Amino acid sequence: MSKKSKLTVNPSALRRTLGLIRPHLGAQAPLLGAGALALLLEVVFRVLEPWPVKFVVDAVTRSLGADLADPGPRASIQLLLAAALATISLVGMRALCNYLATVAFALGGSRIAIQLRQRVFAHVNRLSRRYHSTARTGDLVQRMVGDVGRLQEVAVTAGMPLLVNVFTLVAMFGVMLWLDPMLALVVVAAAAVFVLMSRTSTGKITSAARKTRKSEGDLANIAQETLGGISVVQAYGLEQELEKQFQGRNNRSLKDGVQARRLAAALERRTDLLVGVATAAVLMLGGTRVMDGAMTPGDLVIFLTYLKTAMKPLRDLAKYTGRIARAAASGERVADVLDEQPEITSPAEPWRLDAVRGAVDLDHVHADYGDGVPVLRSLDLHIPAGQRVAIVGPSGAGKSTLTSLLLRMMDVSQGAVRLDGIDVRRLDLEELRAQVAVVLQESVLFTGTVADNIRYGWVDATDDQVEWAARMARADEFIRRLPEGYDTMVGERGSTLSGGQRQRIAIARALLRDAAVVILDEATAGLDAENAAAVRDAIEDLTRGRTTLVVTHDEETARACDRIVWIEHGRVLWDGPADGELPVGSAFTRSDPEQTGARPVPEAVTS
Repeated sequence: MSKKSKLTVNPSALRRTLGLIRPHLGAQAPLLGAGALALLLEVVFRVLEPWPVKFVVDAVTRSLGADLADPGPRASIQLLLAAALATISLVGMRALCNYLATVAFALGGSRIAIQLRQRVFAHVNRLSRRYHSTARTGDLVQRMVGDVGRLQEVAVTAGMPLLVNVFTLVAMFGVMLWLDPMLALVVVAAAAVFVLMSRTSTGKITSAARKTRKSEGDLANIAQETLGGISVVQAYGLEQELEKQFQGRNNRSLKDGVQARRLAAALERRTDLLVGVATAAVLMLGGTRVMDGAMTPGDLVIFLTYLKTAMKPLRDLAKYTGRIARAAASGERVADVLDEQPEITSPAEPWRLDAVRGAVDLDHVHADYGDGVPVLRSLDLHIPAGQRVAIVGPSGAGKSTLTSLLLRMMDVSQGAVRLDGIDVRRLDLEELRAQVAVVLQESVLFTGTVADNIRYGWVDATDDQVEWAARMARADEFIRRLPEGYDTMVGERGSTLSGGQRQRIAIARALLRDAAVVILDEATAGLDAENAAAVRDAIEDLTRGRTTLVVTHDEETARACDRIVWIEHGRVLWDGPADGELPVGSAFTRSDPEQTGARPVPEAVTS
C-alpha cells in the first residue's frame, strides 16, 4: 500500500457503509420519516428561539432613549413576560422534538442493526469450508457484533446530531442573509476554511481508525483461540507467551486509537479557533453597522446567536470525525465479509428428489483445495444403496475430502459425485444435506440442553422422538443420570460431557435425522474400550439399512462394514470385502494382496 493511500480516505468507504444499510431502510421508512419530521420541527424552533431576545434588547434600548432604525415597542412588564413565556415555549418544543427524533432514530437504528447483524450471520453460515479454514473466528465475531454495533452507535450519537446541525446551518444562513448579507459572508468564509482544514485531517483519522479496528479484531482472535484451547495452553505452559502476543496487539491498538483521537482533537481545537475568529469579525463589523444605523442592537444579538448556532455543525463535524471515521472503518470490515461470495450454492432450478435410496457414485473425480495441489485424482467409486463401506488409508490420503464432496462442502474440479444417479451439483443444498447424517470424531455440541442438541437432527421432533433416538444411541441411561436429565445444560462444545457421551448424543442426533446416507468420520477414535463398544452398538442401529461411509483407522470398525476401500495418494488402491485380506503396507495387513479376491487395480494406479 502506498503512503498516499494510507493517508487519504477511500472515497468508497462511506458509500460502502451506506450501501450496507440501504436494503434495510424501506421497512423502517415510516419510523425514520417521523424522526426526520421531528428534526425539521426542531430546526424551526431552533431558528425562532433567539427572536424573543432580539425584541427585548431592542425594546430596552428604545426605553433608554436610543433612536433605532426599526420602529417598535418600548420595554414593559407585559412585553418582558411575553418574551420569557415565548422563550420557554420555544425551548420546550425544541427539546420535545429532539427527544422524539432521538427515540425514532435510535429505534430505527437498532432495528436496522439487528437486521444487518442477522444478514451477516446468515451470510457467514453459507460461506464455504475453504473460506472458514483461513478466516479468523474471533475477527469474524468482532465484525458481526462489535463493528455492526459501532455503526448503530455512531448513527445515533453522531449521524443524527450532524443531520440536525446541517439543517440548522442552512436555515440560519438564510435568516442571516436576510438580516445582513455582508455579515453572512463571514459564515461562508468560515465554512470554506473549515472544509480546507478538514480534508487532510479526515483521511489520517480514517486510516488510524481502520488500523484500530484491525488491531481489535486481532485481539478478539487471540482471545478466542486462547480460551478455546485453554487446556492445551495450560498443559504446555503457554500462558506467558500468549499474554505477550495479546499485549503486543493491545499496545498497537492503543497506539492507533490514541493517534485517531489526537488528530480529531487537533481538528476540534482548530475549529474552535476558527469560530472565535468569525465571532470577532462579526462583533467588529456588526458593531460598526449598528453605529451606522444599518441594523439594531437586537439584530446584532440575534446575528451573533445565529453565528454561534450555525458554527455548531462545524464543531460537531470536527468532534464526530473520529467516530464517523471509525464507523466507516467498521462498515468496510462488514462490507468485506458480505462481499465474500459463497462458492457452493444451490442451482437456480434444482432437481427435486423423490424417495432417496442412497446410491453413491464418484466418477473420475478430481478435487483440490484451490491451491492446484490435487487431493483426489481420477477417483472412481460406486456404493450401492444400503451398503456400509469403510474408507481407510493414511492421513492426508483424501478420505475426508471424499465425504466433503458428497455433502458439497466443496465441489469437484473434474468429474461428478452422484446421489441416486443425480449430480449433487444439480440438487438444492438444503435438500441434499437433509439426506445425509454426519458423526465426526470431535462431535460438536452447542450451548443448550441435551434435548436441544439431539433435536438439532430434526428441529420439529417431539420429546418422545428425542428420547427414542437417545435410547437407540445408548445415551438414554447416562442422560437420565445427569442433574436435570434431558434438560441439563451442556457446556460450550459439550465440555461438561465425556467423549463417549458426546459421540452418543451426536449419534442420537443423526438417528433423529433419518437420512438415507450416513457419514462416520473416525467416530470411535480416541475412545476407551467401554465407550467405543457402546458407540459401535449405537452405530450399528444408526447405519442399518442405510448407505454408510465409515472413515476410520480402526480395524475392528472397518471389518464390521460390508466392504473396505483403501485410498492413498488420492486414488483407490484396493477395494474388496471387509473379511478379505488387505494389501501389504496397509494398516490391517495380513497377507499378500494377490490372494485377497479384491477388485483388481490398474497398474498405472499402483505405480
